[in-house]
Amino acid sequence: MASRGLRILLVEDDELFRLGLQVRLQREPGLEIIAEAEDGETAIDLAKQQEFDVVLMDVGLPGIGGIEACRHLKQQHPQLPILILTSHSQPSLIARLIEAGAQGYCLKGMAAEKLVLALRSVAAGASWWDQIATQEIRATFENHAVQPLSVQPTSAQPMCVELAHPLTQRELEILALLATGKTNQEIAAILYIAAGTVRVHVHAILHKLEVRDRTQAVVVALQQQLIPKA
Repeated sequence: MASRGLRILLVEDDELFRLGLQVRLQREPGLEIIAEAEDGETAIDLAKQQEFDVVLMDVGLPGIGGIEACRHLKQQHPQLPILILTSHSQPSLIARLIEAGAQGYCLKGMAAEKLVLALRSVAAGASWWDQIATQEIRATFENHAVQPLSVQPTSAQPMCVELAHPLTQRELEILALLATGKTNQEIAAILYIAAGTVRVHVHAILHKLEVRDRTQAVVVALQQQLIPKA
């Protein structure tokens, strides 16, 4: 029996751009756009009615906008990966995307092959932050390393914690690779272990750090200085 394809919710208000994405992505085996929306409110309603494997969403949407839509979607569906489309990658935007719970972003106009890889990666549980975003994440937490978190954690903010169960050396190795944006398959190849073993370690890491996803795990790890800074 053929395996089910990746179910995608495409959220883009530019009709021509959305049509181009639909045509290109539908040509990829294992990808299926099963719903489309022109604004964040519609995307939120669709996510209540159907199950998706990943959301591909423009940041510049009419109405509540892409970032606020991302925040609402993650509050209602914490495990739903969201990949953002944007025309620029300003540090302030990156910080807001992370806080809203996005798994990463892609610049409009990037090669279709990279967009497909990004979609498959975030759907598999990886994050998709480029070098600019990774540097910004690290700079943000280096600048605030001397200050403890004074805000109460929300669903989109990791908690500053003392680990009751310290990470093993293998888990630290995997966490360091997660910080570079590596997928499970890439980590498995680097460490010469099975991808399934990587998934088990990632699950343990999330549990020990008391976070929801890989992005928050990296943020907490950098803040707690569990992994070396590049």
